[in-house]
Parts: sequence; structure tokens; C-alpha cells
Amino acid sequence: MKRSLLSIALLSSLFVVSAQAAEVSLLNVSYDPTRELYQDYSAAFAKYWKAKTGDTVTVKASHGGSGKQARAIIDGLEADVATLALAADIDALQEKANLIPANWQTRLKHNSSPYTSTIVFLVRKGNPKAVKDWNDLVKPGIQVITPNPKTSGGARWNYLAAWVYALKNNGNNPAKAQEFVTKLYGNVPVLDSGARGSTTTFVERGIGDVLLAWENEAFLAIKELGPDKFEIVVPSLSILAEPPVAVVDKYADKHGTRKVAEAYLDYLYSTEGQEIAAQNYYRPTDQKVAAKYAKNFPKLNLITIDGAFGGWTKAQKEHFADGGVFDRIYTRK
Repeated sequence: MKRSLLSIALLSSLFVVSAQAAEVSLLNVSYDPTRELYQDYSAAFAKYWKAKTGDTVTVKASHGGSGKQARAIIDGLEADVATLALAADIDALQEKANLIPANWQTRLKHNSSPYTSTIVFLVRKGNPKAVKDWNDLVKPGIQVITPNPKTSGGARWNYLAAWVYALKNNGNNPAKAQEFVTKLYGNVPVLDSGARGSTTTFVERGIGDVLLAWENEAFLAIKELGPDKFEIVVPSLSILAEPPVAVVDKYADKHGTRKVAEAYLDYLYSTEGQEIAAQNYYRPTDQKVAAKYAKNFPKLNLITIDGAFGGWTKAQKEHFADGGVFDRIYTRK
């Protein structure tokens, strides 16, 4: 009799847990090269959340050029979270559609950037054009592959890294920097809409001598395609790329997913989240995890967007807005 009552109690307990457990679906709208990162991370978060709450989380992902993805959210793609390539694209969610508060970047540590990256060169094995630094990219006969800064966040980091190199080597003369970047884009045969598209152009279609790439994208290309085909060239100077993340308040509240969406982004800062970032070749912001993986990331002089350009708002307006410097220097081929 006692055993029977115990069984009933256990069954009742299981029924209560089952009844309380929920199924939650999140949409993460991200930029081009984060497919592998968020595939691994979302699986780890779902496991963590299941153990913590009993709820089942399914994370759907959308990837594309960062600027293009921001535009899609503004136009109605109901992302619960946005994990984009640069702050200007998340700023646009507030400025153009009031989907998030103006102080979004203060809601998480490190200006809401849980990991960082930088821009390096990917060249063919043996480096047949002897590309060593940015000044080699403006030489006649060099083909440079980079995506379109109007649609790709990575492309804007590429452009600004080249610009700041030219500034540093020409007495901080903006006219000289513009001349340098104009020459560089004169060597670009095609502009893809996103970073992954440019990687495909370079590694699969065999176009170009050098790919300007996210560091994580360059490491991934070598891992998947083999060190016998490509190698990485680390320039003397590059830019500290800080991809940010944010809950898209309006849509998360509409879907009733705010609590899970916030936890999803918070977990990026956990030891496991940072480990997954490092294993996917993003530079961790957690110092202990960064030290553990330090040998994987080359040391180089990294310039910040705030220090060199006065922040993303100013850089975006001056260089990439309609009628900005890029529109004036680039001649469509």
C-alpha cells in the first residue's frame, strides 16, 4: 500500500514538472560568419537552460551581411536577439525603428560585446604575391577580395583598418588615407554582400590574391580547407572589432521571451560561453579563458574605433552613409 502511494506521489510530481515545463523559441538574427559559433553555442545554452529550468529552448538563426540583417529587423524580421558585427547596426534598431532603448550597449559587460576579433589577410599557400602588410594591397596587379561596406559589417571593419593604417603611416593626413583606400578598392574586382560570400569567392571560386577577413573566418577556412591551401598573414596593425549583442525589446516582449532572451545573451559571458567563442576563433573577453587560448591568437597592434574615429556613430556617418567617403571613392566595376 505504501509502495503504491509512493508511486502515485512520484507520478504526480513528474506530472507537475511536466505541466510547468515550457517550450520556448528564440530567433537570433546574426551576421555572416557566426553560423558555426551560434550553432555550437545555442546547443550548449539549450542544454544549460533545460537543466536549470526544465524548459526546452529552440534557437533559430538567420545569417547575412550585418547591415542587411539590421535592415531586415527594422523592416519586421521579429528577432528576439540581435548578434551583429558592429554597434552602428544595432544603433540603427533604436534610431530607425525604436525597437530597443538608446542605452542598449550598457546592459551587458564590455559594451555588450562578449567577444572580439580583428581583421587579417588570407592568402594562397606560399603567398605567391608576397603580401606582408596593408601597403602591399595597393600595388598594381594585386586583387583584393572584401565585401561591400554598405551591407557587410566585416567590410566596414576592413575599410576602417586600412584607413587607420594609412593615417598612421602618413602623419594622420586624412587626404592621404582617402587616397590609399581609393587605390585599395581599385584593386577589388567584386564586392559580395557579406563576409561569408567573399570567403566563398576567394576559396571556392579561386578569385583574388588576398582576402580581407575576420580573424575567426580566416582560421575557420584553414581548418576546413587545409593548411596546404591557404595561410594567414597578420598585418603590422589592425582594428579591434567588437561585435555586440542585444535583446530586441519590442519583439521579445511581444513573444513573451524576454527572460530567456536575456539569459541567452548573459550565458555568452559564462566560462562555457567564452570557451565556445574561443574554440570558434573569437577572442574571449574573460581574462582566464583568454589566457587559456592565448597561443591561438597572434599578438598585433589593435586600434579601437573610439580612439581612431570617435566611435561608430561618427564613423558610420562620415564613411558609410549615403554620400559618404565610400560612395565617393568606389567606382562600380
